[in-house]
Amino acid sequence: MKTQNKIKILGVGDFAASNSSDEMLKTFGLGSCVAVIILHPATKTAGMVHVALPESTVSPAKVKSHPGYFADTGIPALLQLMATLGCKNGEKGKGMVVKLAGGAKVLDPDNIFNIGKRNVLAVKKVLWSYGLGPIAEDVGGNFSRTVTVAMDTGKITLSSPGKKDWHL
Repeated sequence: MKTQNKIKILGVGDFAASNSSDEMLKTFGLGSCVAVIILHPATKTAGMVHVALPESTVSPAKVKSHPGYFADTGIPALLQLMATLGCKNGEKGKGMVVKLAGGAKVLDPDNIFNIGKRNVLAVKKVLWSYGLGPIAEDVGGNFSRTVTVAMDTGKITLSSPGKKDWHL
């Protein structure tokens, strides 16, 4: 993750959270990856994790350096981080609003691996274990997405080449 002009840019496997009204969270090029955006309205805190794969069992070593890379380790890590920013019961998901983006079918025209779909299902399974579910999602399709979260408003903007920006 790198910070640029009050924009925290998340790469694959990165996660971040903020409650600073002058910051934004942004991740680029979500193909089969899924951005899990968690908002805590009471504290005006938002967090995002850029999940690349469903389960950490495929690479336990990578979990140490990039827990956000996997759905099963990234979401708990993000919730723990949000708890440190004052989200009451953050680790249990209470008072949270969840939105998802990504999970597309790209570079897999024959639908052999279904990574995007598997990522979305794995993310939802982890969220459900916390008593959470997405209230909005923009997943699937065959195009990549860039996601920006504005901390001051909680507005989530999606963009994709050749398309007009839209909100989640």
